[in-house]
Amino acid sequence: MLYAYKGKKPEISMSAYLADNAVVTGDVRIGEESTVWFNSVIRGDVAPTIIGKKVNIQDNSVLHQSPNNPLIIEDEVTVGHQVTLHSCKIRKGALIGMGSIILDEAEIGEGAFIGAGSLVSQGKVIPPNTLAFGRPAKVVRELNDADRADMERIVREYAEKGQYYKNEKRIEE
Repeated sequence: MLYAYKGKKPEISMSAYLADNAVVTGDVRIGEESTVWFNSVIRGDVAPTIIGKKVNIQDNSVLHQSPNNPLIIEDEVTVGHQVTLHSCKIRKGALIGMGSIILDEAEIGEGAFIGAGSLVSQGKVIPPNTLAFGRPAKVVRELNDADRADMERIVREYAEKGQYYKNEKRIEE
């Protein structure tokens, strides 16, 4: 479902896939081949939300902002199931594990991996190509080639899956 808010309408690439029950409202931009999955909510009613290309926002995620503090997600990012992102920056190729929370002005470095269930506190910076985990999240190690390959696989598979769903007819009862 798409909603305008105070004259601002979502701008969504024609190649993006949004599940029928995803909600996107206000000042939100979603790039090419990105996917927004079932029951996710992206509100752009406080500040902009900018989502790059081939980003996957998985089921039950919530994206929002604080005043004058946009939410920015660069290209090829994976946002796992039930993630909350609030006025943060997620750099290219990062992965945010299931159930994680990333708070205002936090920055997740390029290619970084946030382990499932983590809390990245306000203003925290996670360096590129590292694995961070915990509540609060702490860097535990550098990523290896196998980690990076798996993260790239997830991005590729969600982009492909989004195109499949986009072209599949809904089953009517």
